[in-house]
Amino acid sequence: MEAEEPASTEMGQVSGRPSRAACAAAIKAHVAVLKGEPLRRAIGDTLSSPQHEKLGGKERRFVAFAARELSRHQRRLDLVAKAHGWPPSKLQLTEDQAIFRYALWRTVITGATPARALVELALPGPIRPRSLPDAVLAKELARDVQVDLGPTPLEQAANRHSFPTWLALAIERCAPPGELEAVLEALNREPFLTLRARPSGTRDELLAALRAAGHDVAPCAEAPDAIRVVEESRAVFESRWMKEGRLQVMDLGSQLLAGLCRAAPGQTVVDFCAGAGGKTIFLADAVGPTGRVYAHDNSPRRLKEARSRCAELKLRHVSFPVEPRLDLAEIVLVDAPCSGVGTLGREPDQKWKLNTKAIADFAKTQLGILDELAGKVRPGTVVVYGTCSLLREEDEDVVERFLARHPDFRADGEALRVWPHRVDGGGFFGARLKKVSEPVA
Repeated sequence: MEAEEPASTEMGQVSGRPSRAACAAAIKAHVAVLKGEPLRRAIGDTLSSPQHEKLGGKERRFVAFAARELSRHQRRLDLVAKAHGWPPSKLQLTEDQAIFRYALWRTVITGATPARALVELALPGPIRPRSLPDAVLAKELARDVQVDLGPTPLEQAANRHSFPTWLALAIERCAPPGELEAVLEALNREPFLTLRARPSGTRDELLAALRAAGHDVAPCAEAPDAIRVVEESRAVFESRWMKEGRLQVMDLGSQLLAGLCRAAPGQTVVDFCAGAGGKTIFLADAVGPTGRVYAHDNSPRRLKEARSRCAELKLRHVSFPVEPRLDLAEIVLVDAPCSGVGTLGREPDQKWKLNTKAIADFAKTQLGILDELAGKVRPGTVVVYGTCSLLREEDEDVVERFLARHPDFRADGEALRVWPHRVDGGGFFGARLKKVSEPVA
């Protein structure tokens, strides 16, 4: 029989229903990731394929969850595999690497029994033939092994939480003293679904209505309009409040960063790296119909989504000029391209794609964007710079270098630091930079 109830994990509950078909789909998605496909696309392509498009809602949630978990815990699982005598280098088929990793994830991380894991891996399941026979897999899952996590506390933390050592070190340099393990553990947490109540100030009303309709929701203390969806199902997307535009999907960190703009009714704001428009909508709500928001992004595809979302919500005071009107702006929000280290819960495969050069390249791009804006905004304009990275190289260091190069700007208050182990919503950084005079010739 296939399990209906989710099993406990070190991080909470397994999300969805771990059926054989869902297991096969999760492994297929992980194989695609190992072959170079981005995790989000691999999950989407797998779930939309003819082979898996008929999976139920709970099964689909499990596929996405398991695929993220296999990337999330990759280093630790491979260390366990090595202790079993089956490191990835010994398994020549990528499919076998994924299958063994899945089996170890179910037993080591989620606490499932070896028999349960083998049921999920049985036919009809992942495609055969295999270089790792079922009998060998069963034998290894039944065997206890000792795993060496490394000689130093840093190496042990990196192995325990599955982070590249260089990245664990970079996070340690900026994390609060003694809190590295807590930060790494939080970055491995499956993210909550967080919504924003619209219009601002109606959260209590919406919470009461959602609860009366049977939705398990809770307020987030850190942001005035933030609502956390506690229930595992996504039935809230079918609610009339979502369809009416009263609810917006928006991470807590994103809400805090957009809130750092302190936009007020009637103001003119430029969302310089608008992306898909989440913060554009937040800012449009803040300035109201008497204000103006100009949205800009270098990605036409992402900006197309922002246009569509704003049109659907009838936000007529948002426009998308080819050249953003920086000369008119009172506030400019720069949610800069970054490594995404603060949001690895959503895209854990990024751990294994980043390196020190990539971080340096991001920092160069971030500083370049701020330099571009510096001479185009007028005195009195506030530039809010933010990233979803935890790394000092992309955050405080960029701000310090910018201020050193532009004496006509100053820091406007303390920077925003959102730590993922203190707030359920990933990690974010934000700083307010105010232009106080014209550049000195």
